[in-house]
Amino acid sequence: MSKIKVVHYINQFFAGIGGEEKADHKPEVREGAVGPGMEFNKRFKGEAEIVATVICGDTYFNENTEDAKKKILEMVKKYNPDIFIAGPAFNAGRYGVACGTITKAVNDELQIPVLTGMYIENPGADMFKKSVYIVETKNSAAGMRKAVKSMTKLALKLAKGEEIGTPEEEGYMPRGIRKNYFAQERGSKRAVDMLIKKLKDEDFTTEYPMPDFDRVEPNPAVKDLANAKIALVTSGGIVPKGNPDHIESSSASRYGKYDIADFNDLTSEDHETAHGGYDPVYANDDPDRVLPVDVLRDLEKEGVIGELHRYYYATVGNGTAVSSAKKFAAEFAKELKNDGVDAVILTST
Repeated sequence: MSKIKVVHYINQFFAGIGGEEKADHKPEVREGAVGPGMEFNKRFKGEAEIVATVICGDTYFNENTEDAKKKILEMVKKYNPDIFIAGPAFNAGRYGVACGTITKAVNDELQIPVLTGMYIENPGADMFKKSVYIVETKNSAAGMRKAVKSMTKLALKLAKGEEIGTPEEEGYMPRGIRKNYFAQERGSKRAVDMLIKKLKDEDFTTEYPMPDFDRVEPNPAVKDLANAKIALVTSGGIVPKGNPDHIESSSASRYGKYDIADFNDLTSEDHETAHGGYDPVYANDDPDRVLPVDVLRDLEKEGVIGELHRYYYATVGNGTAVSSAKKFAAEFAKELKNDGVDAVILTST
């Protein structure tokens, strides 16, 4: 029996090309295994082999998605693989989105089995876990060997067309698919058993897990707006012209802090949006539509608010990991408190 043919997708970092400064690397294909692909080949133990590795920079893929998909699909099609593997991406947001996007495209358009892997909080996980098999990994490349081990096992089963077990058995993220099966005990008994365990405060596993929503309790209302210092924060990507901090258009890894002390109104001459998740025309035409500096200045003059804080903070919410967003907020919230800000208006898109 011939070896299972695998085409592997990785980003510029894992290909050894470079970091963020090389994230605009255009799609290319190399024969054989590159970077983590060598660990995959080792784990395949002769049953499968990576025949080609497709490499693309994270920024290039996310800012030129359709073009990148078209080029990569042509590369993959040339090798006619038995399975296509992307990543693992761990908690790298743009890499995760790229892995999810390209695996779904390969599966949809070439009808080739696909697999990727990433951390549960990677934005790509939430976007694509119902469309493709995603093996859950640790949040950093320190978990590479464990991730490859889990991915290899599932990849071989997918390539062979074998029946795939439950997420708990195979290590992939739940896809929201329910299958009928014959259980040893009927549902009423299983339900009562779970209830008894719950009443005894014992561990039990539900057969129908509910969504886990992150609820944030609202703070008390501002009592004296007329004397309050108000700050603006946005995930809508409004930045000074030229995007001086190079905030990514998707899966942002940074935020910016910008001085608006001399601005009563934002215009297309001095500000723009870096956001890649909505049509930028109207935001670029009048950035106040996303970051309402003009309205806050009016309220300041009218005495409705005490003052508008001289700095605003901006990032891009499009595909940005929840963990990254929490980290950004924790950092600049300290600055806002130290600057005596009483309340924040958070705008989106």
